[in-house]
Amino acid sequence: MPTSPPRRLHLNAFLMNAGHHEAAWRHPRTQPERVTDLRYFQELARTAERGLLDSVFLADGLALWGKVRHNALGGFEPLTLLSALAAVTEHIGLIATVSTTFNEPFHTARKFASLDHISGGRAGWNIVTSGTADEARNFGQDEHLEHGLRYERAREFVEVAVKLWDSWEDDAILLDRERGVYADTDKVHEINHRGEHFGVRGPLNVPRGPQGHPLLVQAGSSEDGKEFAARYAEAVFTAQQTLADGQSFYKDLKSRLARHGRAEDDLRILPGICPVLGSTEAEARALEQELTDLQVPEYGLAQLSGMLGTDLTGLPLDGPLPELPEERDINGNKSRFTLVAELARRDGLTLRELIARLGGGRGHRVFAGTPEQTADQLEEWFTHGAADGFNIMAPHLPGGLDDFVDQVVPILQRRGLFRTEYTGRTLREHYGLPRPGGPGVTPPLPRGRRRRDHSAPPRPGARRAGAAPAAPERRA
Repeated sequence: MPTSPPRRLHLNAFLMNAGHHEAAWRHPRTQPERVTDLRYFQELARTAERGLLDSVFLADGLALWGKVRHNALGGFEPLTLLSALAAVTEHIGLIATVSTTFNEPFHTARKFASLDHISGGRAGWNIVTSGTADEARNFGQDEHLEHGLRYERAREFVEVAVKLWDSWEDDAILLDRERGVYADTDKVHEINHRGEHFGVRGPLNVPRGPQGHPLLVQAGSSEDGKEFAARYAEAVFTAQQTLADGQSFYKDLKSRLARHGRAEDDLRILPGICPVLGSTEAEARALEQELTDLQVPEYGLAQLSGMLGTDLTGLPLDGPLPELPEERDINGNKSRFTLVAELARRDGLTLRELIARLGGGRGHRVFAGTPEQTADQLEEWFTHGAADGFNIMAPHLPGGLDDFVDQVVPILQRRGLFRTEYTGRTLREHYGLPRPGGPGVTPPLPRGRRRRDHSAPPRPGARRAGAAPAAPERRA
């Protein structure tokens, strides 16, 4: 009997200016003066590609996050930067955050289709709804949209974007010089979408990309976020502090997929981890303490206030958390609120201790140890039902990413847990996900099966379930 290939974990490098620790910019191993230097990010992307990582990821917000007085904040718009990274890399996936609350589907679909072409099929979209009032105030609103409404808008936004990516059939471009026909207009479709939040005629003004659709990523872990992910996401960036919490989230989210006609293998779950590495455990813990000692309490307290939706200014740092609002009353990032509140309560942390715990990962797990110990942690979560891979959040850059690539990745390779070469060209291939169907494209195989040969010609008239039909729409 044929055997399925061994399961391999997936690794994404989450790049953040001088590193993920909030005090990283003060550490001598970092280069905060380069956060608007294109060559710096190109070097980071090439390091991640040298490590054979699946992808790099750039977060984004539509306001100046945190207190710039005490951190190296601000920087490039991510899609602009990823286009420049595409030019100096060949394999690494390129994932950017774009908000569905303060953008329009046509613009977003066009930009990601462009990046997919520019990169040869390596684009990914981290779908967020935005979570702060500061962002709303940059777009003429005094307050943020209600949490549930943001997700309603996001659902329609993604559906419109998918229709736009599918508005060109794969073989629409004929390039018939003799007849003077560039494209078969019977294969370029208006989508004529009219919904609660958007009206979009289409078609998109970019042909269908190499991947069909960019990889769809999602990072919310609230109830709304998990349902959204179960329906649309192909990879999820998440945050859990313990193996048990990771297993619970993994099982819960995977169990929701069947309700949307999807198999468990249609979604990759990547918890975040901030690895503080040293040649010995003592060396790693010393580096962790160095970073903690560089924290500015005022900055940490402001960050914590934002996560908890509670003004903590002036409270004693060596005292406990005050009484917090109920999760249902939080209109920002509900999942991060719950994670931080539970962490403080479970471990009995003072405000000072909680700020120190959150300094490296803002709620993501921080692990200080040797490369071997770090690999042990990744293997345990991967093999015990808590992860399909990991969102690697180097505490300091560039050295933290170099250390992970040069010291942890080889251990994972020796254990047979991670690739030793790229075997695909596209981001979807890195993640082991099929190219989606669309108008004029052979539809996906039944749930739970995979088509690996993407070279077969499309079947005329076939379309993905739920996509805009070929008739009776008007042609472009």
